[in-house]
Amino acid sequence: MEFYANGISNDIGYMGNPNLAANTYGSSLQQNSIESPISFNKKPQVSEFIPPSRLNSTSSPSFYNTYNNTSIVNGQNATPTKNYASTSYSITPIKNSNHRNYLRDSPQKIAPQESPPTIFSAATIHQENVGGTTYFYPQEQAASYQNEDPMPLPYSMTSMTMTDGYMYTPAPISSTTNSHVQQASIPQQQGKTLLSPAFFMAEDLRNSLLLKNEISNSIDHDSSNLPLEVDNYHSLSLLEASSNLPVPSSTYRAIQSSTGIKYCLRRLHGFRIQSVKLMMQVVDIWKKFSHPNCVTLREVFTTKAFGDNSLILVYDYHAGSQTLLAKYFTPSSNGYSSSSVGSAFSGDARPFSHKTTLQRTANGPILQESEIWNIIIQLTCGLRAIHQANLACRTLDPTKIITDDKRLRFSFLGITDIVTFDPNQQNPFQLINHYQQDDLTALGKLIVALCCRCLQSVHSNQIQHSIDLISRHYSSDLKNLITYLLSPNKMKSIVEVMPKIGARFYTHLELLESHCDMQENELLKEMENGRLNRLLVKLGTINERDLHMDVTWSETGNRYMLKLFRDYLFHTITPEGNPWLDMSHIVSSLNKLDAGTMEKVQLMSRDEQSVLVVTYAELKHCLDQAFNELTSFNVSLSHPLNSR
Repeated sequence: MEFYANGISNDIGYMGNPNLAANTYGSSLQQNSIESPISFNKKPQVSEFIPPSRLNSTSSPSFYNTYNNTSIVNGQNATPTKNYASTSYSITPIKNSNHRNYLRDSPQKIAPQESPPTIFSAATIHQENVGGTTYFYPQEQAASYQNEDPMPLPYSMTSMTMTDGYMYTPAPISSTTNSHVQQASIPQQQGKTLLSPAFFMAEDLRNSLLLKNEISNSIDHDSSNLPLEVDNYHSLSLLEASSNLPVPSSTYRAIQSSTGIKYCLRRLHGFRIQSVKLMMQVVDIWKKFSHPNCVTLREVFTTKAFGDNSLILVYDYHAGSQTLLAKYFTPSSNGYSSSSVGSAFSGDARPFSHKTTLQRTANGPILQESEIWNIIIQLTCGLRAIHQANLACRTLDPTKIITDDKRLRFSFLGITDIVTFDPNQQNPFQLINHYQQDDLTALGKLIVALCCRCLQSVHSNQIQHSIDLISRHYSSDLKNLITYLLSPNKMKSIVEVMPKIGARFYTHLELLESHCDMQENELLKEMENGRLNRLLVKLGTINERDLHMDVTWSETGNRYMLKLFRDYLFHTITPEGNPWLDMSHIVSSLNKLDAGTMEKVQLMSRDEQSVLVVTYAELKHCLDQAFNELTSFNVSLSHPLNSR
């Protein structure tokens, strides 16, 4: 059997050829066995039509020119032909063509000429099927393309080298490279969307932190009547106006003078301590208590800075947090808010089941059960830690639980123990078991209120109707938990609540671990940014400065190389004279400098009269030597820039 150059067989009456008898084909098959090779002796009759437009596209690479236009077959020239109107057309290959040369000056010319098909052995055929059409190529030609060197990889795909604990990408510099007309060895990033994840934190996390920072640094213009300083705290700002229940109190934000950290100050107006020694025992116990779901009490002191005998309780400040009352129980359609003047629930400690008629209706659609379980898990975690410390919350109220959309915290812990402190009691915690039972009952009422989105749903004449509503919209596990917490005349324990949560705790744990992984990854990027910032600070303190009235200090010696390296980092231009702004170039060069690699870099002065070829290891030595020379004149100061 013989094949044309395009691989078409002249067998068994191909395309309606009546001249070939069927018995002839059958006899030829009988002569062949499995162990004997097939003899190809048939004459070619017709070649397959291949559109010229699909051969050798000169505008862009395609499947067909990947094999170099099939112009070489077993070391011979082969031109695919097309029989059309008794004229044979063939494609004349370009001399010295290369399969990587996708862009040519002009398309290949098609000239009519006589081109008999070339016959080759079937043992060297490589078969490809594209779009229902079968193409055949020599095996030697296909193997030659597989053995060729691949296309050079971009900068981001090259191998990374670890040196001295830092990762960098080696990029040998050409001896003719101009540092001020520097071609980019790093491909330009396509837009900020590809650049931001590599160097900066995620946008949602950044926006959340910026919002908290803006809230914590906001200035309250109504704080002009506040004292400038209260004990070791200054810059007071009013967070919550005065409330009268159970005792007159106000909440402020203040800055600690020695550390600069912001804290939340809870002021009890006109409060007198009857027994300081006994009460400080209660305060010390709460100061030692710490939990992720509880706001930590830092210190308690008295002051007359407000014109009276005030007791100040200092807690951690969590910017951007809001109470559960403001998030889930404040109606937004009727114009009322929890911070309105004269509101019965504007931050007071009044039990939430005795609020005004503003909360007798639902405050929006019911919550998803997963969100309710998330709240339950966090509240029970904090409450379990409080009870295990032989303490009681006693403020399990929507006005005293704050949230920042991810974390729930018990706030103002210990304030009830201080307000209701009786110096005549020998043991201030003798009723702790009774208070812990009240905590569990208050937890059950809070869950009912969250499920119904109504504070009045926990009233005695509404509780049964509320539980029926919960059983219709939520699972039986949630109903059983509420029934257990609200059951009277039964000793309850927070430990018995944990099995009722079940496997939902694992889902909550998985979400927390995923969030921790995300924050750790963001912290790693910021740690790298801090390392690069220290390098930039070192370079900035050395460049363009004099030392001991020597104005040429930074222009001579090893400092001159640092000046040229500064220009290489930030003042590089393109061949057209435009500024070349590539953060990848800056970060990569700083990493190589910090690692002290042996890769060479060419530095050139601005007047192009001085050219230096140095390694990053030499530049690092010059940087350390120059910075140590600066710090040697003031050894009394510590220099954190030397640490990593």
